[in-house]
Amino acid sequence: MATHFPPGAPRPNTQQVPPPSNYFPGSQGNPNPNELTDNMQNLSINRPPPPMPGSGSRTPPPFAPSSQAFPLQGPSFGGPSTMSRPGPPPAALARPGGPPSVSQPTGFPSNSPLGRAIIPPVGQQPLGVRPAGLGALPAAPSGGFPVSGPVGGKAGAPFPGARPSAFGSPLPLGSGMPVPPPSGMLGGPVSSGPPMVGSGPFPRGPQYPPAVVTPQSPYSQPPAASFSQARPLSGSSPLTAPPGMAPPATFPGAPHNRPAVSGLPYGAPLQQVAPAAGVSGPMQPPIRYGMGPLPNQSMTTISPAMGQPGTSLPGPSKIDPNQIPRPGPSSRPIIYETRQGNQANSPPPATSDYIARDTGNCSPRYMRCTINQIPCTVDLLSTSGMQLALTVQPLALPHPSEEPIQVVDFGESGPVRCSRCKGYINPFMKFIDQGRKFICNLCGYTDETPRDYHCNLGPDGRRRDADERPELCRGSVEFVATKEYMVRDPMPAAYFFLIDVSMNAVQTGATAAACNAIQQVISDLPEGPRTFVGIATFDSTIHFFNLKRALQQPLMLIVPDVEDVYTPLETDVVVPLSECRQHLELLLESIPSMFQESKTPDSAFGAAVKAAFLAMKSTGGKLMVFQSVLPSVGVGALSSREAEGRANVSAGEKEAHKLLQPADKTLRTMAVEFAEYQVCVDLFITTQTYVDIASISVIPRTTGGQVYHYYPFSALSDPPKLYNDLRWNITRPQGFEAVMRVRCSQGIQVQEYSGNFCKRIPTDIDLPAIDCDKAIMVTLKHDDKLQDGAECAFQCALLYTTVYGERRIRITTLSLPCTNNLSNLFRSADLDSQFVCMLKQASGEIPSKALSLVKEEAINVCANTLYSYRKFCATVTSSGQLILPEALKLLPLYVLALTKSVGLRTDGRIDDRSFWINYVSPLSTPLAIPLVYPRMISVHDLDAKDNEGSVLPPPIPLSSEHISNEGVYFLENGDDGLLYVGDSVSSDILQKLFGVPSVAEIHSQYVLQLYDNPLSRKFNDVVNEIRRQRCSYLRLKLCKKGDPSGMLFLSYMVEDRTASGPSYVEFLVQVHRQIQLKMN
Repeated sequence: MATHFPPGAPRPNTQQVPPPSNYFPGSQGNPNPNELTDNMQNLSINRPPPPMPGSGSRTPPPFAPSSQAFPLQGPSFGGPSTMSRPGPPPAALARPGGPPSVSQPTGFPSNSPLGRAIIPPVGQQPLGVRPAGLGALPAAPSGGFPVSGPVGGKAGAPFPGARPSAFGSPLPLGSGMPVPPPSGMLGGPVSSGPPMVGSGPFPRGPQYPPAVVTPQSPYSQPPAASFSQARPLSGSSPLTAPPGMAPPATFPGAPHNRPAVSGLPYGAPLQQVAPAAGVSGPMQPPIRYGMGPLPNQSMTTISPAMGQPGTSLPGPSKIDPNQIPRPGPSSRPIIYETRQGNQANSPPPATSDYIARDTGNCSPRYMRCTINQIPCTVDLLSTSGMQLALTVQPLALPHPSEEPIQVVDFGESGPVRCSRCKGYINPFMKFIDQGRKFICNLCGYTDETPRDYHCNLGPDGRRRDADERPELCRGSVEFVATKEYMVRDPMPAAYFFLIDVSMNAVQTGATAAACNAIQQVISDLPEGPRTFVGIATFDSTIHFFNLKRALQQPLMLIVPDVEDVYTPLETDVVVPLSECRQHLELLLESIPSMFQESKTPDSAFGAAVKAAFLAMKSTGGKLMVFQSVLPSVGVGALSSREAEGRANVSAGEKEAHKLLQPADKTLRTMAVEFAEYQVCVDLFITTQTYVDIASISVIPRTTGGQVYHYYPFSALSDPPKLYNDLRWNITRPQGFEAVMRVRCSQGIQVQEYSGNFCKRIPTDIDLPAIDCDKAIMVTLKHDDKLQDGAECAFQCALLYTTVYGERRIRITTLSLPCTNNLSNLFRSADLDSQFVCMLKQASGEIPSKALSLVKEEAINVCANTLYSYRKFCATVTSSGQLILPEALKLLPLYVLALTKSVGLRTDGRIDDRSFWINYVSPLSTPLAIPLVYPRMISVHDLDAKDNEGSVLPPPIPLSSEHISNEGVYFLENGDDGLLYVGDSVSSDILQKLFGVPSVAEIHSQYVLQLYDNPLSRKFNDVVNEIRRQRCSYLRLKLCKKGDPSGMLFLSYMVEDRTASGPSYVEFLVQVHRQIQLKMN
């Protein structure tokens, strides 16, 4: 008979366990000189930590509390460490065999109240880090597999889909959602990641050389290659590098300057760093960031000496281009306390480097509001011209020096909640009547305190144990979910790979690249009996593979009916990874050669996705689809709309925006069913043609997935990015079968959610999968007046399952002051969040409105906000001055950049615009500004610059006047990296960077290489550091002056006058004129 434990009591079997093999404190040590990464010539960043003892299966610990009150360890996602980022695959290491156990922190008196936080011990990886080993990749056999022919039976009745319950009493789901991790800052390098290998406070982490693949004819079968290293090793990768070229790189890429330990996909594991007052190392002491007293008037003034409205404008030369606002350089790390003196602090910019200390409010990485003081009335908000919204990123990666979110187990009774609104216990609920009752800070209802949760109050009116309970002193906490939050057992981690083997996919090398990438990431999948895999291929028919261990080799099962789809032998198609690893590797080696002679140009994409879903229906999981051509047969077949799109765009885009809408509702209907059964679809588009992303992307958007776009796909330069994208997709912290709800205090309510999810009831959103990179925007509206001086709270609750099958509820709470003062609103405005709100609203309108109208609306929002500030808050009265509030002084620049972005330009491909819309949908706040206002640095003089200890030099304004014909420049927007080469660059610089003496000799399909000279080494360092910050491998493109590629680069010079809009100075004059017209 099970022993009953009172709510919040220490859980059994929670003792300290040895750290896993891939936990490496400090990310420093003496790596094995024989490791694979030793050869990777790109500095020391690739070196994996040495294997450590105790990495086998963890045994359940006995009863025993740990000795630390708040051990620095977070909840387990079953993924890599919180700070992991895409990195090079290390040599195979031992891996923990199951989910990390959690320990009962102690440090409290034995008779203290129940409900203690339980978290893994200090030495244990919080997110179940899985080192990535590379298995040996034998040559692909020439033959295929036996074919069983069409399978006669259709799948039986579907397993009834189970959606996590978010209703009833108690409601499992709570409110609000956290914010994205800060990435790089536009003004320069940013670091807010784990301490990196090397010296200094944020020493540089592993740097990785570029991946190199043998050049080949675009229409020939690519070699079954693998990333080769100088010395033979069983863990080599699957794409070969020609002799003499730099060894290929997997990607570093942790944001916030995180180290990229090669055992992890994006860098080093979360380091256990005590919450220090600063960051150790030779660095300036961090400054504390808080609101502090601000002047009533904070602004940037620009005097264009304009005439009165209606008169002709003088030339823009009246404005000094060097004095207009631009993003500043990065600053030293900031220690940011979320609350001080029982008052909320306005957060630092999302693009800055900061270390958040949760002192009651959640970290702004998890949840960020567009205004950090809430207007008391809807009229005040309307007058300000600003938007009221939250950006929530529940699983965002914390800075390594931040305390991890703690896990609290209340036992069978579950977490304490308000009986009326179902809000979860948080630091802002007020206890009264000697602790016997509490008042909900969301709805104001008074509840009885559960008897076993009672504690007396201190002289200050707070519970005496408030500082000992994470749920009463932290804005972010994670509760262990009880059975009433489940309608079925937690789902297993199931991964299904669906590969396009049509003629075009095979001939361009896309099929081989997909197989090689999958083969490498198999070792990154979670270990244990709960991990399932399946694989299928498709052209005009669908080919499943029976991976049962009993068979000598995988058996192909063909489904020829692509109109009425079914799945053959469901139980044999999705099988435990432990039972089919060898068959799976053999199959992946053979698929490219098996379909090498294929002459089938058609693609049954819709039917293949439907059939794969039927195979996964009983379990749910992640479906990863590699698609190369337009779906042309079977369910969801499409026709090319690209020619029509071109005609409409050139004719003034009469109906062009309709080409950005799905062609029909077939795929949308399928996607809603996928979401109902917890199947998340990720789409990897490896194409050289139009594939109608607007139509096929509805599946990943509805199921919480993601779209990756490689156009035009190059078998030479794209396989490394494909591999790194796939690896990070699988290994990043993530959860399955999630439901999310945001709750607000009385007077405010949720108006709309925006992001990648399925919404079937008004209050909740369903997320078949949710990961650390996905953000959701929540727009808010008033339904009553708020009291000046009171606080308004927002709470996000995310109910999800870890990859190890643990059901958790992540609670994120933010409480902000209310104000009746318009100046306070402008003073506390959050530029990054305001712009993200504008960006996502614009991207959502592009498919339904003409681009000119979308641009006009964005400009009007900017002008109305600045007009309100000018009229009601500015003290200067001269009509010739454009006055910008200090907090929003860069808003005009970012709005101008938005109007010139890929999504709002009329000269781009329809698919490119569709991909841009999909990229923006789940985009986190730190990556939004770089998308429209990229970072540009000069490369030719890197070795002559003193960057004061930073790898990255200061950025250059995006204006062609800062580009020289003798220079080489690098521009990145978080997804693409463009390398621009002038036509008069010296042969010495070209030789150092490209290994050739003239621009004409540089290969157009550029692959980053490392040469033995300081300039080349510094440039490789810069690229790898940016990849780490952006959490993206960056698809590198070479741009030469005078070529179309050079025009592509210059199209990002958003401060110049272009066909798509005015210059920055002219735009300021335009906005000023609009404000003057309103004033008069």
